[in-house]
Amino acid sequence: MSFKLMTENTTDLPVEYLDAHEIGVFTLPAQVDGKTYDDYRTIDSKMFFENMRKGSMPTTSQVNPEVAREGLLREIEQHKEILVIAFSSGLSGTYSSISVAAEEIMEEHKDVKIIVIDSLCASMGEGLLLHKTIAYKDAGHTLEETAAYVESIKMNVVHLFTVDDLFHLYRGGRVSKTTAVIGSLANIKPILHVDCEGHLINISKTRGRKKSLSTLVEMMGEKMGSFADKNDIFMISHGDCEEDAVFLADMIKKRFGIEQVLINCLGATIGAHTGPGLIALFFMGDER
Repeated sequence: MSFKLMTENTTDLPVEYLDAHEIGVFTLPAQVDGKTYDDYRTIDSKMFFENMRKGSMPTTSQVNPEVAREGLLREIEQHKEILVIAFSSGLSGTYSSISVAAEEIMEEHKDVKIIVIDSLCASMGEGLLLHKTIAYKDAGHTLEETAAYVESIKMNVVHLFTVDDLFHLYRGGRVSKTTAVIGSLANIKPILHVDCEGHLINISKTRGRKKSLSTLVEMMGEKMGSFADKNDIFMISHGDCEEDAVFLADMIKKRFGIEQVLINCLGATIGAHTGPGLIALFFMGDER
């Protein structure tokens, strides 16, 4: 029997996509206005961001080892081999929790093999890595072959972000209060990426929303390198600003001729830390 693929809701992929490919999903719980949501299907993203605009301050938690263990035990009833593509260890302790649970289960069940990969990716960067993994698995490769493939390409998944409001980056400790205040007054839009340690890092800044989006396109041209003719798909996640996401996608299609794009709204886990207005672009490049 083929091995099972698992990940977390932090891929920000559409539920329909994950269901269609029979992906097992761990959910990082979100606390919103005193209520805990522990399933990614139960939160309406549009309402979530609208509440944030009105002052809601959601928080999130990692998947703990007990929850990870329960999720893996459910799957080994039918699948003795599992590959988990995990959320960046630079942003969450979830990878560690799943790894601990996997080791315990393999000690107890000698016929089970679970490989947990630290993707060092976030949002649809993790989603793009999963997308590539699915295609490789579906080509008939084994668990070990697929795991080696994922390790070989994960550093080529480029993440580029910009936000419309610096407040939530300040709240998450990504920028200082002074930077947030001055930047907001001056209409400064930071450009960030996820580095090779899986951390969210500020790498540039522009003035104005449209300029920040065109800067993402320019950076994509610089970072694709030898992947310029190999990118058959790119992905964009957004914080309830689909019009800007479509605008960015159209610029990329016109500039680089890549026709296939997957656009989706952020889920609560990533959105709680970036706020409404985030635009994130993901593609394959020579280096992050």
